[in-house]
Amino acid sequence: MTVYDDLGVKRAINAKGPATRLSGGIMRLEVSAAMVEASQACVDIAELQAAASRVIAKATGAEAGYVASGAAACLLLATAACMAGLDPGRMARLPDAHGMKNEVIMVRSQRNFYDHAIRAAGATIIEVGLPDRYAGAGVRDAEGWEIEDAISERTAAIFHVADAQSQPPLTTVARLARKHGIPVIVDAAAQLPPQSNLKRFITEGADLVAYSGGKVIGGPQASGMLCGRRDLIMSAALQHLDLDVYEDMWEPPKSLIDKRKLKGMPQHGIGRSCKAGKEEIVGLLTALKLFVAEGDAVRHRRWLAVVEDIRARTGRIAAKVSIENATHTQAIPLLILELEPRRDAAKTALALQGMATPIHIDARQRHMSILSLNPVCVRPDDTALIAKALRTVLS
Repeated sequence: MTVYDDLGVKRAINAKGPATRLSGGIMRLEVSAAMVEASQACVDIAELQAAASRVIAKATGAEAGYVASGAAACLLLATAACMAGLDPGRMARLPDAHGMKNEVIMVRSQRNFYDHAIRAAGATIIEVGLPDRYAGAGVRDAEGWEIEDAISERTAAIFHVADAQSQPPLTTVARLARKHGIPVIVDAAAQLPPQSNLKRFITEGADLVAYSGGKVIGGPQASGMLCGRRDLIMSAALQHLDLDVYEDMWEPPKSLIDKRKLKGMPQHGIGRSCKAGKEEIVGLLTALKLFVAEGDAVRHRRWLAVVEDIRARTGRIAAKVSIENATHTQAIPLLILELEPRRDAAKTALALQGMATPIHIDARQRHMSILSLNPVCVRPDDTALIAKALRTVLS
């Protein structure tokens, strides 16, 4: 009897990838054990966050780092930091951004549901560019001069979504931002692997970068890490930590918060709802260390073994079966199912979800009759069940 059995909740096989709606991935036992150990003692959270800052800085090459409840939480904190700086009065007013820099410039083709976190901080998104290449009307997208034209005395930050297709490139965006003294926030929530992306965006000029802790890093699902400039991380921390304490008794670690730079002690900030407990902080740091130690090549072999096992067990089905990224060690290998013309991809995916043990796969290419299986959250003992379900549904 598992905890899920006791609650009447079905266990599912997640072959879609570490999506939040499917509860993310499966943590390594070392991560779970570290979280249990962390839960059995009390510490000063600011001191723990200062330690987290050192670990994250080492892994990313940034000046400092911080842990919050997810990548979206990190984006909210990053935006708040860029708007309020180290001014406790501004921190107290957010999300009312009246009288402060409150505009965040963003390329229109990079808009997505997750930028709600930016608006939640009180910022107004200023869109630039026309994505002709996506609309089918041409080949162009936003260009550097359009971003520069949108910069004004109200600009708090420029927001960039890290993706191979994003235009203009981050190096161009960062160069323009430095010219005008404006910070660049990068959403890199799902940009691992490759492992080199832990340092890439800081190297290319980003001032703040947000990563998910519960995706490929393998930490708790309710965790994310923010890395970047020390002063901006300090602002993020001040707007996140529990500050219900007498000012003369408040002694935060100097490596995280330098009280000398403040005119007064801030009140609870807008990021207070993004709390990360000691268990999540320790779990994420443990997972990050394991992620860095394992390396892309070993991780790729582990994932490839899962998809190869599923393919070998599946046999002949009404689909062409192949493996994408089989030799690309800096990407996730995927099992690709190209369905026969008479097969409906959506119905096939739903049939898999309707199994006694539901199996969730990636149906983003269903309009092309293509389904894919991602091995990141698949347990080795799930491969036989997946193969059997594919034979049943695609016999």
